[in-house]
Amino acid sequence: MIPITKPYFDEDEIKALKECLDSGWVTQGPMTERFENLFKEEHHCEYAVSVSSCTAALHIALLALGISAGDEVIVPAFTWITSASCVEYVGGTVRFVDVETETMNIAPERLEEAITSKTKAIIAVHLFGCPARMDEIMWIAKKYNLYVVEDCACAIGTTYKGRKVGTIGDIGCFSFHPRKAITTGEGGICSTDDEALYYKMLQYKNHGLNSVKKDEDYGKPYYMGIYDEVGYNLRLSDIQAAVGIAQFKKLHLLLEDRKRCAEYYLERLKGCLDVILPIVPNEFGHTYQSFVILVKSGDRGVRNQIMIEMQQQGIQTRPGTIAIVRTEYNRKKYGLAEGECPVAEFCEDASLTLPIYPFMQPDEQNRVLQLVCKAFM
Repeated sequence: MIPITKPYFDEDEIKALKECLDSGWVTQGPMTERFENLFKEEHHCEYAVSVSSCTAALHIALLALGISAGDEVIVPAFTWITSASCVEYVGGTVRFVDVETETMNIAPERLEEAITSKTKAIIAVHLFGCPARMDEIMWIAKKYNLYVVEDCACAIGTTYKGRKVGTIGDIGCFSFHPRKAITTGEGGICSTDDEALYYKMLQYKNHGLNSVKKDEDYGKPYYMGIYDEVGYNLRLSDIQAAVGIAQFKKLHLLLEDRKRCAEYYLERLKGCLDVILPIVPNEFGHTYQSFVILVKSGDRGVRNQIMIEMQQQGIQTRPGTIAIVRTEYNRKKYGLAEGECPVAEFCEDASLTLPIYPFMQPDEQNRVLQLVCKAFM
């Protein structure tokens, strides 16, 4: 079996886990702090808040920004479902915007037509490790006084014109799921340079405990803290953070090898006129969390047949992601019809994720390529 991806571990993770277990501190604690510090050093941001998943990161990001009932948040129509679900969690309303074929990210030229007097934020997703066009997005956000949340679930290490994604908007949200470049099993983190947002996110992830306000009993053995907001239990554990610390040491090595694998695919597929390959613009730093091609005809049947043949040959694949305007919940709630976001729908029908992971061997990639090329002969 050639898996669609797989994490890379070695003795570093075992040593870090043993250190954590030997310490006797396995919930949020010193390992979590070290992990957050590594993230801040890598991304040159002031604050980092580790959480249980990127879904949790998106949730507390919107809470910290004050998004609530009656507020609208713009979300790309082609992305993982939680990019929109987080808006529902806080009682907001989603405004879907179509994507562009080239990057499969939100189309900035479609943003202004979706903005109303109720719009409060834009969620910019850096899909598959390719950055969205942040210059245009930030210009529009500034024009209409909107917050920008960067959904960087796929994009740790991704750069946009020399800057790390997640540090351009108000808050960045990252994932450490096993399909990502580095993993903590499950986990996520929020990045920001805004101190007030940092303390709000700390509060929302930890049962509503206020990290700023203290009363006269602070420091006493019976002090239990001030809880002046409804919060959640969305903390990352020190066990997970220990794995993350070991993974961070290998981040650049793992990203470089993903790039090597991607370049091999790109070179071998460049003559296949029936597929659209991932874009590689000079000003973007693509990290290839997934290597997603598009069947140019948009024929879902052709794409599905390729996937079936790959499965029969022991090769794991999947569509890129979903057109969330087609999901049952969103279609019913927002009265969406087929054709509302044609590019997102095309991307769902046409996208095919090829296996990619660190230290994938050329013979493994050649097995994948043989089936893809055969399908279009």
